[in-house]
Amino acid sequence: MVYKPQGVCSQLINVELDGDVIKSVEFVGGCAGNTMGISQLVKGMKVDDAIQRMEGITCGIKPTSCPDQLAKALKLAKEQA
Repeated sequence: MVYKPQGVCSQLINVELDGDVIKSVEFVGGCAGNTMGISQLVKGMKVDDAIQRMEGITCGIKPTSCPDQLAKALKLAKEQA
């Protein structure tokens, strides 16, 4: 599933699930080290656990962040499954 994040530097988030487990995440754009780190940390994690950990995280003065947008992408992917 491809998700277009809002209010962050990254332009797209590609999410692949295997049932209720995150198989892979790829950010297009954004802070490369941070987004690559997030992608590796959530790989193999249950979707609901990742959402719970990342939802609501902000970036500086922005009301959202790449982790928060990933949580939104995961919610959408879960709904579409």
